[in-house]
Amino acid sequence: MAKFSGSFELKEPPPWQNCCYCGSSTSTSSSASSSATATSNLRQQQLQKQPIQQSQQLLSFKTPADFVRHLRQHHCTVEGGSYVCRYGYNGVCSSLPLDGVSDRDYEMHVNRCHVNQQQKESQVKWSVFSAAQNLPAVLNDPSRSKQTHFFTKKWGDAFVENQSIGTSPQLPDIKWDHFDFYLKRIGKRYRVHNRIAKTALPNSSSQNQAQQHQQPVVSDRLPNGATANLKDIPEVFLKHNLELHSPASFVAVFPGIGNDGEQAKQSSRLLQEKLSHYLDIVEVLIAKQVAEKSSAFFHAMTSQDAIMEQMREAATHVSRLRSRLKLIDDTIVRESLQTIHLERIRSNKNIVLERLKLMSTVHQTQPMIQLLLSTQDYVAALDLISTTQEILSQELVGIHCFRHLPSQLSEMERLIDKMLTTDFERYSTADLNRPFASGQRAAEKVLEEDKLICIISGLLRKRNVDFIDTYKQEAITTVRAIVKQMVIEVIASGDAEICLTGAGEEAQSLSLSEWIVLLETATGTLLKLLKRVRSVYDVMQQTADASAGKITDDVSFIDTEAFLCTKDYEVVKTKLGNLLQSVCNYCHERCANLVSNQSLEKSSVSAEQIAKLTEIVDRFSDGCEDVCGIQSVPLKLALRAQGTRYAQKFHSERKSKMALLLDSERWKQAEVPTEFQKMAESISKGEFLWKNKSKEVNGTPVSSPPPQGVLLVDGQPFALVGAALLLVQIVSEYCRCASQLPVIATQLARNVIDLLRTFNSRSCQLVLGAGALHVAGLKTITSGNLALVSRALQLVLWLLPHVKRHFQSLEPNGTSSGSTTILTGYDSIEKDFASHIKEIENKVLAIVCDLVTNQLANWDARPPVPSQPFRNISRQFVKLHEAIAPVLPDKQVATIYRVVHKNFKDKLREQLLRNNITNNGGPQHATVVSELTFYMETLRTLQVMPVEELRDETLDDIWLK
Repeated sequence: MAKFSGSFELKEPPPWQNCCYCGSSTSTSSSASSSATATSNLRQQQLQKQPIQQSQQLLSFKTPADFVRHLRQHHCTVEGGSYVCRYGYNGVCSSLPLDGVSDRDYEMHVNRCHVNQQQKESQVKWSVFSAAQNLPAVLNDPSRSKQTHFFTKKWGDAFVENQSIGTSPQLPDIKWDHFDFYLKRIGKRYRVHNRIAKTALPNSSSQNQAQQHQQPVVSDRLPNGATANLKDIPEVFLKHNLELHSPASFVAVFPGIGNDGEQAKQSSRLLQEKLSHYLDIVEVLIAKQVAEKSSAFFHAMTSQDAIMEQMREAATHVSRLRSRLKLIDDTIVRESLQTIHLERIRSNKNIVLERLKLMSTVHQTQPMIQLLLSTQDYVAALDLISTTQEILSQELVGIHCFRHLPSQLSEMERLIDKMLTTDFERYSTADLNRPFASGQRAAEKVLEEDKLICIISGLLRKRNVDFIDTYKQEAITTVRAIVKQMVIEVIASGDAEICLTGAGEEAQSLSLSEWIVLLETATGTLLKLLKRVRSVYDVMQQTADASAGKITDDVSFIDTEAFLCTKDYEVVKTKLGNLLQSVCNYCHERCANLVSNQSLEKSSVSAEQIAKLTEIVDRFSDGCEDVCGIQSVPLKLALRAQGTRYAQKFHSERKSKMALLLDSERWKQAEVPTEFQKMAESISKGEFLWKNKSKEVNGTPVSSPPPQGVLLVDGQPFALVGAALLLVQIVSEYCRCASQLPVIATQLARNVIDLLRTFNSRSCQLVLGAGALHVAGLKTITSGNLALVSRALQLVLWLLPHVKRHFQSLEPNGTSSGSTTILTGYDSIEKDFASHIKEIENKVLAIVCDLVTNQLANWDARPPVPSQPFRNISRQFVKLHEAIAPVLPDKQVATIYRVVHKNFKDKLREQLLRNNITNNGGPQHATVVSELTFYMETLRTLQVMPVEELRDETLDDIWLK
């Protein structure tokens, strides 16, 4: 496909992109075929070369460096150290034909003549508008008269004056990229076509030669018999502008003109012959060219008269057509155009009439705005102003009488905005500071609801949502004033002179009862204020819903037009939600300032007063949640802080009391008063709210029953020390306090764990660690002391599940993470008590087992029977029984004696082995049997073990088999 450029503005690729002489389809042979001066022999050679060139593979390069490298390898020869360029037809470069140059000069030649040639030479791009007209078209041009001077013109591009014709806007901008898809698609077909063309080449060439012989041949021979060739004429004579006044051109045309003598004459003669020869060549070639075009020339001359006759007939027809068109214009078209013109006048007058009516309406705008403002219809007034401004800016532009109206309307709009803001501030102040309705549950009505709706609608129409923040600040100011007024009233009712703080809360010098009354009064008043704020909030929300086109059931908003966009509606909704939340939180914060006051630390607070405080806080929190729909934290946190202080004080007092009781305890069995027995029975039922009521008969108090020796718990006796009884009482106080004050139940549960852990560790230090010898003045720690401690710990183990269930029942939301930690603490303390009991039991066993080991170490099987060691062992068993049997349960006593009995048999077996005494019926064997009989009788007398475990056969395992 031939490359072209022109009106399509196809950008020709640079010369270095393809090699024109190594298989490129864009060879100069195709361009030479279009030249009018080429000979028929050259055309034949081109036709023979073209299929061969098209069949070759296209060579393309991405960069100029690749193209230069290709020229060095395939189009360059080196002759004696000089480089000869072979890039051209037949291996001859047109710019550097036969001269050899150095490597550097060759590089410069390639870059100048082959790589950057297109950039240096300004070529005129060919287009369809640049094509010259042929001779028949010029002679038959209807716009020109018969021409007589064209015989004096030279035929060529300048035969007809060139006219610049612009690029057609209908033609698209075609670039080389548009042909990529086409080239890829027909590539396969093109290669097949080339193969077919190669096979058909001989036939086609012979056919062309036959056609050529049929055509008349014009001779191109010179008078001297040589062939005329334009290439024989130097290039200087072929230039369009031959300037002989130029020294270079003059020297090229007249060489040797400056020589003297005979040499000058010969040069002149030779120059004359050359010029004559050049003239002959030109004349022969012109004659040949005229001979070739003679048929077309004479045909044009013969057809000129016929064409002119046809042109005259066409002019006659055109004249007749114009007369008929004039008749149609006079009879039909003008009347229709007149009708259209009149209709247009009528339409313009109607437009003027409508415009005058609109001006009359606009003229009544200001009085109508005043009327709407007098009825507090702010939305309608603002809509009227907006509509009027829109009409003035679009339909009444340039009306001189209304030139000041837009500024007046803008000023009036700003005045309405300021009026709305002022009216809303006055309404907020009047509504929030008016007296409250009497009664705790009296309904709060909105003050002048219709006026409020009009003001809010106007503010929303102006997209002024700051009124919500204004109302919030006014509500907060009112809350601050109410709390300060309450404090002033409480202080004024007393006799003491007190200075108020800057915040307005001063309760440090008030009594606790006055302080609670102050808090109760303040919370009640603030709750009424919150209900009033909620009523205004509902009106604001309904107005915003109606303004945004939301469905509302209120009759007042049925005819309201939606003017609030979705984005502004979301902003208003967010601000309204923040209004309730902020006011409610501020009320809680002001009340929390009262609760967090330091007066609680200066006075002795009872559980009943803390319970009253909790009731006030819960009632206020529930009321705020009902009104606002949210839960506030500050007040409850302040209450929890006060409860924590009370719990810490409560715990420190009882912990100190328990420590004093343990330090003064003598670890002897104490009597159990009736009150403690009733307390244990109540705890068994899961009740810690027991009361010690004294019985009266005829107004005379009846004495309570005498105290008992043991505490009956679920039918099981517990012999206890006084500290254990008081521990149960203290734990019961914790449980009762938690029931009365659920807010600190979790902390009290932790305090109970700490109290029990203190009791366990301190009792272990005093008894197992023998600390009671120094603190209480005991002489020794006996088995009875150990048994009493063990029994006290067992009572605590019985008490723990009841306490645990009690605190679990006080959890408001079931088992939470905090309660899980508490339950884990109870499980841990239960393991500690069980471990302590086991240590005490091991201590008792260690004492008895050591005694048995010492006695048997000095024993020998010889009379008298029973021996003194066995008598001592029996005596210690009796003492141990007397110490632990009244205290510990029978099962535990049996376990202790079972371990002691097993230890006795092990030690006796070792002694028999050491003395080499066997079961052989000898004297020593008889002595051992007598000793064992005495031992077993002692155990049977104590009745500490089952009868089947005290048979004589149970001692057979002491003898070695």
